[in-house]
Amino acid sequence: MSTANPVLTELNQGVLKITLNRPRANAFDFAMIEAAQKAFVNAERDTQVRCVLLTGSGSVFSAGQDVKVFQEVEAGSIRYHLQRTYNPLILQIRRLAKPVLAAINGPVAGAALGIALACDLRIAADDARFVVGFLGIGLSLDSAVSLFLPALIGLGRAAEFTFTNQPITAEQALAWGLVNRVVPAAELPERASGWATELAQGPVHAMGLAKRAFNKAVHPNLELVLDYEAHLQEIAGRGEEHKEGVSAFLEKRAPRFTVM
Repeated sequence: MSTANPVLTELNQGVLKITLNRPRANAFDFAMIEAAQKAFVNAERDTQVRCVLLTGSGSVFSAGQDVKVFQEVEAGSIRYHLQRTYNPLILQIRRLAKPVLAAINGPVAGAALGIALACDLRIAADDARFVVGFLGIGLSLDSAVSLFLPALIGLGRAAEFTFTNQPITAEQALAWGLVNRVVPAAELPERASGWATELAQGPVHAMGLAKRAFNKAVHPNLELVLDYEAHLQEIAGRGEEHKEGVSAFLEKRAPRFTVM
């Protein structure tokens, strides 16, 4: 595996390990999103792949969209950006007829939270933190977070942690059903790999059919939700709150939303 690649892939015993690899925070830029999409295309096409294990390099799963790169999007259309980046990636994960396990090795925020929640199963390090993140820079929700988060932890909790931007701890995530398992951070790679190998040895075709059933029963409007999120994000992206949020982020200060 080459560390120069924004996304690393490794196939072992039927498990395709996909590692987000853009130090230090594994924040998404255009190359990383494209590489992740290609990795999931290969996962679908390669008959040797029976399970996908998604994780991040280092001690961070992903901080979501790179805010500095996102400024390039604002000259165009945020909606168009989402329609060609995160929305297709979320749909790829949900439509892949193979189990997808996310190994949350550290903080995860923003669009990366949506990607993690799109996975079928989640195992987290005990020091992992889950941050919605969008409102911190004056944006609404995208990457299906508006659908997945309340479905997993309830609307009240989802609203609280969206509006306050406070982190959800690994312990809270486990208690509320946001993750399936929590393990000591040092044990996460081995435990995640072992679980993924077990999944790969199971009835993967039947798992794929079960996944289709879950999609129909629980997320039948996923594509419509993604499109509507993109519409709302376009509105938010043109607002003064977003301008202030980005300025505050780049200047490393607290945003002053009430004085605009």
